[in-house]
Amino acid sequence: MNENILVVEDDQALRDALNFRLRAEGFVIDMAKDGVEGLQKATNLPFDLIILDIMLPHMNGFDVCRGLRQQGLATLILMLTVRDQLIDKVVGLNLGADDYMTKPFEVPELIARVQTLLRRMPIRAGQGVHDFGSLRVDTRRGEVTREGKHIDLTGREFQLLCYLIERAGTTVPRTEILQSLWGYGNNSFTRTVDVHVAGLRRKLEANPERPELIVTISGVGYKFRGSK
Repeated sequence: MNENILVVEDDQALRDALNFRLRAEGFVIDMAKDGVEGLQKATNLPFDLIILDIMLPHMNGFDVCRGLRQQGLATLILMLTVRDQLIDKVVGLNLGADDYMTKPFEVPELIARVQTLLRRMPIRAGQGVHDFGSLRVDTRRGEVTREGKHIDLTGREFQLLCYLIERAGTTVPRTEILQSLWGYGNNSFTRTVDVHVAGLRRKLEANPERPELIVTISGVGYKFRGSK
């Protein structure tokens, strides 16, 4: 399963270099050239990790990070800056960034940091093939198909889908999902689960506005009710 990464960087040469090298490592890459575009994409699309420069036009990386966390999004964030000052690192981490790199850096080092961060995502539960009507979920291969046609999910979406399938027919609280997949405590306020469920519904449901596979249990969480 290929993780989705958003690169928010105004330096086109570096942006293109990261795009090329990360794709070569098997990641799915989207890019933004300024803070406003980065915040918009990160808010509306489910990414597994964001590589976020601090010195951005229109909106700096600190404000992007703050905006994402204030909206309750828990996507992993790796911040980049040309400034090697402790205060910048402290501010970035306090705003909710997960790691920090100072420019210039070697791309292999950044890739290693990315892989380390992504390893925080738990290994998907269960191994086997699950059929729900025309939908097939193969946890061994990390594939989801409908009538033989591949459905492209992000790493997080696939993990969430597997987690719900393993508990099919049972109401799974948001707090449990946050704790198990993101490591968040019971008192955390975040929309991360809702955003990723919405992403799954867009890809799996015939009508995402009236879901039949992943249903909302008001005030509690979600239930996967696909019939095998």
